[in-house]
Amino acid sequence: MRTSPAGLDLVDVTITTQDGKKHVFTSEVARTLEQQSRGLMFRQSLEPNEAMIFLYPAPDLLGFWMKNTYIPLDIVFIREDGTIARIEEQALPMSLQPISSQEPAVAALEIPGGRSAELGIQPGDMVRWDD
Repeated sequence: MRTSPAGLDLVDVTITTQDGKKHVFTSEVARTLEQQSRGLMFRQSLEPNEAMIFLYPAPDLLGFWMKNTYIPLDIVFIREDGTIARIEEQALPMSLQPISSQEPAVAALEIPGGRSAELGIQPGDMVRWDD
C-alpha cells in the first residue's frame, strides 16, 4: 500500500462523468476519527489531481467545516451506490459554517476548489476506489 508524506494510505479515486470521461485523483484515506477530524487542516496547497477521501462504515448524514483549512475545497458527497449525491463547491477556507451531505452518504472526497466545475463533475456521476 502506498502512503502519503502525512502517513496516510493512498488510493486512486476515479470519477466517471455522465459523458464517460474519467478523472483520477490520488487520494489520502481518512479512516479513523482522528484522521477525519484533522482532514486537510493546515495544508498550504493541494495539487490538481490530489484529494482526501473520508470513508464511513454505513450511510449517514455527513457534516464538515473548514476550520483551520487554508485552501478552498470542493467537497463531493458519495452515496452507498457510488454516485455523487451533491457537491459543495469552493468551500470557504477557515469557515466554521457547517457543510452537510443533505442525504445519507458513505464517503466524502475533498478536491481542490473549483476542480469539479473545471472537469464537469456533477451529482449523479460515479465514484470508485480500491480499498
